[in-house]
Amino acid sequence: MRKALKNEGVQAFIASIFCILLGVLIGYIVLLCINPSGASESILNVIKNFLYKKPARQMKELGNTLAKTMPLILCSLSILFSYKVGLFNIGAAGQYVAGACASLYAALAWGWGWLPCMIFAVVAGALLGSITGLLKAYCNVNEVISGIMLNWICLYTANTLLTNVKESTSPYTMYLDKINKSSLLPTLGLDRVFGNNENVTIAVPLTVVVAVIVWIILGKTKLGYELKATGNNRNAAKYAGMAQNRNIILTLAISGALAGLAASLLYQTGYMRWECTQSSVPAMGFNGIAAAFLGGLHPIGAIFSSFFIQHITDGGQYVNTNFYSSQISDVISSVIIYLCGFVLFIKLTMKKFLSKKDEQKGAKQ
Repeated sequence: MRKALKNEGVQAFIASIFCILLGVLIGYIVLLCINPSGASESILNVIKNFLYKKPARQMKELGNTLAKTMPLILCSLSILFSYKVGLFNIGAAGQYVAGACASLYAALAWGWGWLPCMIFAVVAGALLGSITGLLKAYCNVNEVISGIMLNWICLYTANTLLTNVKESTSPYTMYLDKINKSSLLPTLGLDRVFGNNENVTIAVPLTVVVAVIVWIILGKTKLGYELKATGNNRNAAKYAGMAQNRNIILTLAISGALAGLAASLLYQTGYMRWECTQSSVPAMGFNGIAAAFLGGLHPIGAIFSSFFIQHITDGGQYVNTNFYSSQISDVISSVIIYLCGFVLFIKLTMKKFLSKKDEQKGAKQ
């Protein structure tokens, strides 16, 4: 048992489960404080999400949750990829915006097909990430500062560009299925599995494949080793002959590409449209931070943590609105997001506890 607890993956899993349970408990306490009579039913409905629906609708609702989970997974991969290399890519939100703008503009203004639009989104995100990388590598500008500034620059640039392809009577971009059906992601028959839900597309298997690729790159390749070495100690990496500046730029370019792909996989389903008057950066890029840490900063863990966060968020629509606001799910997910910051602390505490036990055992022998 003790040997299993020393495993990094087991520690991350236990820490994440603890944060989830504590977050749900705090959300339940909030419900009790507002109105005790419906607290138990509402918290169960939030946890159930689509399972609250009739069996005939469950698969279709699950498909909607999956459609929003895939971009969240990619945003979390964007965050953890850079974090593993010692960089904090808070600019993932802006790179996500760049990907959304590129894919939608190419689809609606130029009539491109789904694959060129997706590639264009990836390139747009990578270019934006490269700007942050260049500033970090050659001007020593903190990536957090430049990332935050670029988030807002991208938002208002996207609003301006996409105004050219929005509906005349609303602030939203035009429907892809009406203007350019070829830009919609293919479903590969997955829509039939999920109750003829056309929002379930190639994004699902593609996201899983990308997560596995990220895991392989970071943990199994020379490139991943060099990137992590550069992040841990730039001077040591330089002394060892590694191209530190190139590695920093490459890391943030890959992170940006992942965030750009995330936007493409959401907006090219036709499930959502861009609002050209929005004054805040989409939360998806920031929620990726929570998903990354809740998943123990592991690409495979990010898949499950992202699904859970989206599952809880969507479950908020099933609370009893006579007593509570549907935003109670946001309270629960926000608490969990806050507690995500303690995942690494919990892992460290477990390590210290196990080390102390081993020392005491060694002393007795």
